[in-house]
Amino acid sequence: MRRMSWFNATSLTLGFVFLYLPMLILVIFSFNASKLVTIWAGFSTKWYGELMRNEAFLDAAWVTAKVAVASSTLATVLGTMAALVLVRAGRFPGRTLFSGMIYAPLVMPEVITGLSLLLLFIGIGLDRGVLTIVLAHTTFSMCYVSVVVSSRLVTFDDSLEEAALDLGCSRLEAFLLVTLPIIAPAVISGWLLAFTLSLDDLVIASFTAGPSATTLPIKVFSAVRLGVSPEINALSTIMITIVAVGVITASLVSKRAAVKRRNEEQAAGRA
Repeated sequence: MRRMSWFNATSLTLGFVFLYLPMLILVIFSFNASKLVTIWAGFSTKWYGELMRNEAFLDAAWVTAKVAVASSTLATVLGTMAALVLVRAGRFPGRTLFSGMIYAPLVMPEVITGLSLLLLFIGIGLDRGVLTIVLAHTTFSMCYVSVVVSSRLVTFDDSLEEAALDLGCSRLEAFLLVTLPIIAPAVISGWLLAFTLSLDDLVIASFTAGPSATTLPIKVFSAVRLGVSPEINALSTIMITIVAVGVITASLVSKRAAVKRRNEEQAAGRA
């Protein structure tokens, strides 16, 4: 095995320090007893209690969770359908325009996307709220799902679905029983990506959110403009913990599935 040079090791160390040292400092100061976030005054968890009693943050977190689940689910359904059309429909009139409209949000500035959606909602007379945020997040996140699922469908073995059709399955049954389970990892990855993008979005949500629907990124951004409070450190620590647990869990599940699939292939080969 080739040993890592001192230059690569130093670069890797500095890169990790640059990325994760600020997060570590944020986590440490979320347990600071002082109200001043830059002065350590002892260990305390009182800011987590204050956060749990902050109705504004809790309401914003609930809105964000509802929007993320709804928009990511809708984006996964629409993005998977778009991927099926792009990969399997062949050449049809308007294919270039269709694919361009699917991929446009990937390169479109978020300010332009948010402004155009705002003008659309005003034009059709739709009041801004949770529904408009869900529609906006679905619009820009479904293209990411489409890209992820398309990359899996390109390498999909069509003979498996054809065998199901030969055995008497309908097109829908073949898709649900054969194709969907095989591309499920890509579909789940697309859902998680859309969910993460929705949780993280600030620009588009600020255009499409109304007074009755404030997402957590908007609330945090508004609070930070007045100064960083220890409650924001506590909130950020909770979000970092949730993301870390999710990533570790997904990695373990993926590794277990890979080991199980490899064992099944070895057993089939011996048979």
